[in-house]
Amino acid sequence: MAKKVVPEEARRRRRPTRQGTVLSERLIIDTALRMLREHGSAGLSARRLGAALGADPSTLYRYFDGMDGLTLAIGEELIGRALDAFTATGDWRHDLRELGLLIHGAYLSHPQAAVLTAGRVTGRPREIAADETVLGLLRTAGFPDAEAVGIYHAFIDQSLAFAALDAGALALAETSRTSDERQWESTYARLPADEYPHIAATARLLAARMNHSAYPLALDMLLDSAEARLRAVRTTP
Repeated sequence: MAKKVVPEEARRRRRPTRQGTVLSERLIIDTALRMLREHGSAGLSARRLGAALGADPSTLYRYFDGMDGLTLAIGEELIGRALDAFTATGDWRHDLRELGLLIHGAYLSHPQAAVLTAGRVTGRPREIAADETVLGLLRTAGFPDAEAVGIYHAFIDQSLAFAALDAGALALAETSRTSDERQWESTYARLPADEYPHIAATARLLAARMNHSAYPLALDMLLDSAEARLRAVRTTP
């Protein structure tokens, strides 16, 4: 049997911490995001988080089911921020594109957290609300349920996969990231044309493009395909 969810009001610590703050789920998540940004996933632990909050580490378990529960809450927070910034217009393609870019951007704003959470399924309310929104856009547009579920699957996996990929690059040490980015000019642009004719022919374009995310283009390609499928559904008796 699943655990009964205790409302945050019932979980909140009433007495201030040593730093004079009153703990809440939101405060813990915000502090964890800051620690991930500053120290990476290796720097996040119950002991260090408790120290940053001025609370005993065991207090965290009143709010989350261990550190893994906190990780899920961080993932929900990122996708929730994207949903909070989203406003539907009634144009399903425009709205899906906007939501996809917001999800991708929310994760990239916290790359260390994105690497940690993009592959997780939280089952928490804000994640569920995002899923409901995507499926609602597709079903309202006229996609049959099987098509809507397939496109939803591709859309959300593509968004999170690119978020994890792009966040991984941002989470690198600056020297490593700079070295990787320079490869397109220092190595690829200098490959001999007789041995690598296709790379040599496109070297300038590769150097201009490859250090930027391919997500917007991939998203448009997915939406092009979805739009074609919807046209086929509408013209099929």
